[in-house]
Parts: sequence; structure tokens; C-alpha cells
Amino acid sequence: MARVKIYSTGTCPLCEKSKALMAKWQIEYEEARVDQDRDALKEMLSISNGARSVPQIVIDGRWIGSFTELTELHMEGELDDLMP
Repeated sequence: MARVKIYSTGTCPLCEKSKALMAKWQIEYEEARVDQDRDALKEMLSISNGARSVPQIVIDGRWIGSFTELTELHMEGELDDLMP
């Protein structure tokens, strides 16, 4: 099971950018399409304190936020601390 989960939709450009960054950084992730899976949407809303925008990113069960927070973590070197 992937340690990273990205909640996304099929029409979200920032979702695509987030997934492309994960691939570039060679970080495996699981994608949950909230536009196709109501249970995934409920899970995202629960873990993100009701955030309705995508992407929403979770690492080891910890809600990170969206694309902006992901890139900030990377630029500050904190993403490396979260990865093996």
C-alpha cells in the first residue's frame, strides 16, 4: 500500500501536476478519484476537515493539504523527512 494518497478528479490540472511531481520525485502514490467514488469523497472530507478542493494529499495518514502545501514541503526540505 502506498504511503501517499492523492484525492483527485479527472478534470483537475493541479491534480495532474501533483501526480507528475510525485513521479518526478519517484514517490509512489495511490490515487482516489472523488468524482467517481463517493466513499473516497467522504474519506477526503473527513481527513481534510471538510476541504472540497482537489487535490488533497495525505502522507502516512497525515493530511498535508493541496498542491501548494506539497511544493512548500518540498522546497523547505520537509518532504524528504516524510519519505523513507
